[in-house]
Amino acid sequence: MTDLGYAQAHDTSIEDRYEPVPLLRGKVIVISGIGPGLGRALAEEAAKMGADLVIASRTESRLLELQAELEGYGGKVVSVVADVTDEDSRVSLRDKALEAFGRVDCVINNAFTIPPMDPITQIEPRKLAKVNETNVFAPLRLSALFADALAESKGSIIMLNSCVVFSSQPEYAGYKLSKGTLEHLASSLATELGPRGIRVNSVAPSYIYEDVNRGYFDFLAAVEGTTHEQVYAAKAAPTDLKRLASPQEVARAALFLASDLASAVTGQMLTVDCGEFHD
Repeated sequence: MTDLGYAQAHDTSIEDRYEPVPLLRGKVIVISGIGPGLGRALAEEAAKMGADLVIASRTESRLLELQAELEGYGGKVVSVVADVTDEDSRVSLRDKALEAFGRVDCVINNAFTIPPMDPITQIEPRKLAKVNETNVFAPLRLSALFADALAESKGSIIMLNSCVVFSSQPEYAGYKLSKGTLEHLASSLATELGPRGIRVNSVAPSYIYEDVNRGYFDFLAAVEGTTHEQVYAAKAAPTDLKRLASPQEVARAALFLASDLASAVTGQMLTVDCGEFHD
């Protein structure tokens, strides 16, 4: 069996034995940045755990398609077309969430724009500023706008970060600037909002084996004259488990932090990387 075949078989065995439990029943979770990868997995896994959902994206057709699927799990789902870089749109997202449910228990800041993958001295400052409107300032403003509702529910905020914060390659510097700043933002918010009963945590995956990275691995294989399986094996080699996490696995780890099992956990960043980065 190839390295990739082993990883896929292992992932299948995990899915076969995983059974969702109602950790989030009665909770309302707002998720920004709904897309085909992790955003979708976050929504699906939360719905399987019994949550009611507010899903937000700029693409209405994507939202409505996903909403129809999520409602099959039995909870209520509200779709909100929102541009998280626009203040009026952010306010509208909060207002529509509260109008629909009267409460919010967790806000998951998942929206993300990829920064230019160049050495940071070669990136125009205006381009860094533009991506950080999505990657840093939108999570800050959404956290502030939902703070009163989260204080009432003794809820939580989750930031989707990345293990890029542990990397030093020049081409990742702009990416690391965004995620490193987001890590410090989450830590500061945990301290500021903690007295109001609001928990703030982060989740940092490494490579997630989903459609975007599958395409990236195909690209690398073509450039390097290797195979997809060899690229996968190289990316998985630094991990203890010798495989990459699925979007569902990352989503479940994130949603643990939204549950009452994590009621005393705040100010933390949980790495979900199959054991790639640890002391």
